[in-house]
Order: sequence, then structure tokens, then C-alpha cells
Amino acid sequence: MSATERAGPPDLTDDQRRAALVKAAEARQIRAEIKEQLKRGDLLLNDLLLRSDNEPVVGRLKVLSMLEAMPGTGKVRARHIMRDLDISERRRLKGLGRQQRAGLLAHFTNEKQSRDHD
Repeated sequence: MSATERAGPPDLTDDQRRAALVKAAEARQIRAEIKEQLKRGDLLLNDLLLRSDNEPVVGRLKVLSMLEAMPGTGKVRARHIMRDLDISERRRLKGLGRQQRAGLLAHFTNEKQSRDHD
């Protein structure tokens, strides 16, 4: 890199910076609503995974955050599930592989069936 080149964020106008802040706030709000829907049981994991393929904001939700929002799954249990399924704690929904998705779906399907039979 030459002396005239520099790394770092691009120079933005005040309007561009404000627009980026609004866009980021909207994305955080959408992800918070998704986590709340998961907690209430209003959103199914399979539906969320499908949305993550088509909606970039949803695809950027961290798997760990999503798992922690699932009913009956806290911080420790979420990390155990991720470890068992070989999912990095930094992974986002969009970056899940086919086997990881299948593993998550199987885990929560089996868990729901065992709760329903109790």
C-alpha cells in the first residue's frame, strides 16, 4: 500500500452517515423482533432459516443469539448445541451449512416431541 492510500472506513458525507445509522438501527430492530417472536413461539426455526436465505438482515443474525432466544434455551445450553453441531460461535444464519441447518432442525424437533410426550 502506498503512502497516499489508506485503509479504513470510507469518507462519508453527513447525509450518508445518517442514512447508514438509520439503516443499522432498522436492522437491529428487525433482529430484536425476530428474537422476541422466537421466545413467544410465534416464529418457527424452519421459517426463520428460510427467511435468512432471502432477507439479508435476517441472514446476518448470529446463530448464538437466535438459539439463546429459543424457548428453554439459555446461554450455556445454546453453546452446547452449537458445539455439538460444530457451529462456530461467530456464525450467522446465512453462513450455516446444510448439515448444520439439518442438525438444528432435528435438535429442536426432537426436543419438542420429547416435551409433548411428557
